[in-house]
Amino acid sequence: MSVATRLPDAGAPAPPPLGPLGMARWAWRQLTSMRTALLLLFALALAAVPGSLIPQRSVDPIAVGAFHRHHPQLSRWYDRLGAFEVFSSPWFSAVYLLLMISLIGCLVPRSRTYLAGIRARPPAAPRHLDRLPEHRGTTVGASPPAVLDAAESCLRARHFRVDRTADTLAAERGYLHEVGNLVFHLALVLVLIGVAYGHLFGFKGSALVVEGRGFANTLTQYDNLRAGPMYDTDRLAPFELTLDQFRARYQVEGSQRGAARDFVAALHYTSRPGAAPLPREIRVNHPLHAGDTKIYLGPHGYAPMVSVRDGRGATVFSGPVPFLPVDPVGLSSRGVVKVPDAAPAQLGFQGFFLPTAALDTRRGPFSVFPQPLNPRLVLNAWSGDLGLDQGIPQSVYRLDTTHLTQVREATAAGAPPVTASLAIGDQMTLPRGLGSLTFDGYRQWVVLQMADDPGRGLTLAGAAAAIAGLLASLFVRPRRLWVRAAPDSGGRTVVEVAALARGDGADLAADVDRVIDAVGATPSPAEARIKE
Repeated sequence: MSVATRLPDAGAPAPPPLGPLGMARWAWRQLTSMRTALLLLFALALAAVPGSLIPQRSVDPIAVGAFHRHHPQLSRWYDRLGAFEVFSSPWFSAVYLLLMISLIGCLVPRSRTYLAGIRARPPAAPRHLDRLPEHRGTTVGASPPAVLDAAESCLRARHFRVDRTADTLAAERGYLHEVGNLVFHLALVLVLIGVAYGHLFGFKGSALVVEGRGFANTLTQYDNLRAGPMYDTDRLAPFELTLDQFRARYQVEGSQRGAARDFVAALHYTSRPGAAPLPREIRVNHPLHAGDTKIYLGPHGYAPMVSVRDGRGATVFSGPVPFLPVDPVGLSSRGVVKVPDAAPAQLGFQGFFLPTAALDTRRGPFSVFPQPLNPRLVLNAWSGDLGLDQGIPQSVYRLDTTHLTQVREATAAGAPPVTASLAIGDQMTLPRGLGSLTFDGYRQWVVLQMADDPGRGLTLAGAAAAIAGLLASLFVRPRRLWVRAAPDSGGRTVVEVAALARGDGADLAADVDRVIDAVGATPSPAEARIKE
């Protein structure tokens, strides 16, 4: 046995080149294939992973700042790659745009197929009904038209779509299965359009607000603002608010001691200039609606209140200073106090605020509970030039010690630095007439996250429609049923009923039995005349 292998003719002409139009058609077919759409969907899921592992500026700018402090080298690479702004980065947007084009080009032609299936009529009866999965046969005394009338009434009552010929009925049910497929595919496109529309015409921003202070919805009041390319900043809702109190409740006993149980921000809200302020509360997952803008509750922390006197005895600083949490368990917070108006030298303080202070010989002072049961402010001091007059922007949470000298107990080399652990009311006095700092108490702060997403309605509608379509495509069982009635030699009618389902789970036997019962109860012509 030999197998002949056909080789290409060496003299055959080479196929013509595709050309620009042919290459464009080939690229479009590849992009709009289902395989490419699935690969892009997988790529988008992978691209979103860094957004859940790395802190994002639009969600938690405080955590991004802490990451920069702890990992300065890695942070520079993350900034270059856009890892702190994954969902607005060029590479994520490119994958998203390609996925949208691929899905639209892939689903729209298939939607035509599903639409044709919804409008299709039941197919004609096969020649051999006895070969179908469910088949019944019976003989009745009624005429064939009467049998078909009874079967048609039974099937229409069961919401079958029926086509009738001289001696057969063709019926089909379960068109919602195709409707579900059509709705599901179109809903996916609607979700993508809604997300894209919200990104283009919406904005997200955040602002840190200390108890007793306010926020006005203007550009200068935001600590971080991400507006879409098509968003008009003149459309910012003209609301104002004042944070009256922030309340946090933690579990005090058990294995989850210190776990947060409730956060509430009590505030006064003014919807527009001149309107009366109204008391409002913001809770987790219960935002405040300010027109089209939603105000959510974000991270929170403490702002120690300090008073600083310089070497002349004048009060050159007084008020709360937000410290950023570095320990999610005990809510230990790190921060700085900058006093550029002090004389004879500018002063800077850096250290920690400990809500419930404790001391460990190895790790030093730390906080054992996030609630302020034993608040302490641990600071060291620096003097010199803070660098604020050079026109270079600085972080309010970091102290640039380039032109500063750490304040020490004595001028001799190796003298210990001045460090103080202050309870409320304690004072830290600096040597050589540099001044003093008093710990007056603390306030709490909270990050308010503002968002305007005009595409959320489309996204929600698309998601709801996709779920409804998916449920219909999963649980609706399409089935087809045929009835054939033919007279026999004895003057009776031979009836055949058969059914076929697409997929598993359809109760074909029950449908066939109902039709058999309906045609079996059909009176014969003689019985019909007697009844008349």
